[in-house]
Amino acid sequence: MSDDSQTIAIMLFSELLAADHAVRSRLTRVLPKGMEISHFSVLNHLAWHGDESSPARLAERFGVTRGAMTNTLTKLEWSGYVHIRPDWDDARRKMVAISPAGRQARDDAVAAIAPMINEVVESLGENQTRAALPILREIRIKLS
Repeated sequence: MSDDSQTIAIMLFSELLAADHAVRSRLTRVLPKGMEISHFSVLNHLAWHGDESSPARLAERFGVTRGAMTNTLTKLEWSGYVHIRPDWDDARRKMVAISPAGRQARDDAVAAIAPMINEVVESLGENQTRAALPILREIRIKLS
């Protein structure tokens, strides 16, 4: 890798890390009280896909350990946001579904973060935002 290529790579990752930090910081401030980004992410995933998922599948999807996902799911279950039941086909496994309260909490969170997200998209412009999506998606896939 040439020095120029290495410099560009470092600049790219510096920007990604800075953007990640800024997004997390702003999201944390606007999410409903007591909701963490990890909670929102799981609720959003379950609401978006509309079906049950196993904790192991969720851990893999989010790139976290099973223990970390179990911790997040336990907190969500205590809040009444998810239902966790045994897998009817294999009682050693569990299945997770979003509850009506969880769907409402997710919707409240989306409503709370929408103004911030819309502000960023409006300042970038729709065309620039659309152009960025495939690049960001490709970076995410290559890093997965």
